[in-house]
Amino acid sequence: MWKTILRRVILMIPQIIILSLFIFLLAKMMPGDPFTGLITPNTSPSQIAKLRQEAGLNNPWYVQYVSWVGRAFHGDFGMSYAMQRPVTEIIGERAVNTLYLAILSVIITYVIAIPFGVWAGRYEGTWIDTSIQFYNFISMSTPSFVVYLLAIAVFGFGLKWFPTSGSVSVNASGFFGIIASRIYHIILPSILIGILTNASTVQYLRSGIVDNKLEDYVKTARSKGVPERVVFNRHILRNSLLPIAAFFGNVITGLLGGAIFAETIFSYPGMGKLFIDSVNGRDYSVMTALVLLYGILTLLGNLLSDIIMSIVDPRIRID
Repeated sequence: MWKTILRRVILMIPQIIILSLFIFLLAKMMPGDPFTGLITPNTSPSQIAKLRQEAGLNNPWYVQYVSWVGRAFHGDFGMSYAMQRPVTEIIGERAVNTLYLAILSVIITYVIAIPFGVWAGRYEGTWIDTSIQFYNFISMSTPSFVVYLLAIAVFGFGLKWFPTSGSVSVNASGFFGIIASRIYHIILPSILIGILTNASTVQYLRSGIVDNKLEDYVKTARSKGVPERVVFNRHILRNSLLPIAAFFGNVITGLLGGAIFAETIFSYPGMGKLFIDSVNGRDYSVMTALVLLYGILTLLGNLLSDIIMSIVDPRIRID
């Protein structure tokens, strides 16, 4: 297993290099430059030219790319010209908020998805299965931003049960007070993210249960008179949960990317909202750093899924 993990890590190196080059070239192809958003009627062309010269934007693109990669390798993604702060510092602050949101969203996703998938697979063809399938259809076909806006209107402004912006109340004090305030701010978006993103997990688990019902080992266990409850729990369900465990890494990275809409609409200061703000403000340093970070997290999520799968299912281990 360790040899497989090492091979996968080594394979990630050229993938990250290609990803970084692709991101850098796309950023260079975008109109304007990092100083476009700073131009005012009082800004002279000589000032912009001086800034471009100091930032190295007049150098050939490959020189700029090598310089950017070299700094990024040491954790230096440059300065945010819009916020006048180091990009690493800004992302570090926002990453904590996104991490809180992602963890609670993952918990809610599995709390809903696993029971629904089990019920749908076990009672295939019944009204329970039909109801859960209908729920999956609604959750997959409904635009997430519509649900977020309706939730803010009803539960935020209407009933006033949850806050509609921010991550911590200004009145929060003390360690436990701040933690409680953080959780209170992410309850509503986390519930909505969990509801809207668990359809694939539900369907995945249901399909696994339905397929395992037809396996020979299940038929053999039933022919020996093993109680149906034991057959389902020890044979069908246990083997059906293996792909769900392997899917865990992809779920995490998917939620990190999928939280962009939620963070923007709820005005939650996480990495998703930071990305949208950097695009709108043409803050290239922040934007390229975030895209590269999301890409690396996706690769790490795939690696984590493979590691989990090799642990829970010895049949696929390759040494």
